[in-house]
Amino acid sequence: MNQETAAPENQHDGHIPHFSVRLSPTPRGARLARLLTEQQLRTWGLPLEAPTQIVAELAANAATHGRVPGRDFQLLLYVAGGTLRIEVTDTRGDRLPRLTTPAEDGESGRGLLLVAALADRWGVTEGRHPRKTVWAEVALPAPEPDVPRSGATGGFFPRNHEVKEPRQAPPLPPAASTHPGG
Repeated sequence: MNQETAAPENQHDGHIPHFSVRLSPTPRGARLARLLTEQQLRTWGLPLEAPTQIVAELAANAATHGRVPGRDFQLLLYVAGGTLRIEVTDTRGDRLPRLTTPAEDGESGRGLLLVAALADRWGVTEGRHPRKTVWAEVALPAPEPDVPRSGATGGFFPRNHEVKEPRQAPPLPPAASTHPGG
């Protein structure tokens, strides 16, 4: 796994904060893309919910529809001009995504509908054969003046944001009750 992050000391010289990683086109790779995105956005002090869900959907699509054995997909996140750009590149340029209306009782086909609902803009760019990039942009809230800021991008959280406490997992049952028969 290769990844790059922008160092905080580089943020003031015109450097664009970015994160890039190549992952296997598997359910595990898609899950890892979501988890790494959440961690990176937290490091940058950016909102998590919509961008993380967008990455989850785009990475799942790359693992499901863009999969070519032996070829990874790439996740790229960067912030420019108050916009977070999310890009997922896979090696199935022959299979371009389209918005469709899923069957009411269907178990799939809603991912791009979620991306369209959560992103301010999204689209597909055909790359060098055989690649394609599905991208989405999310406008970030403007930082409030005279508020202490943290994070590589200056902290985009509003002044009165709610910090949720992590949920604690329930205690595990005693081993004897989970493994009968010794």
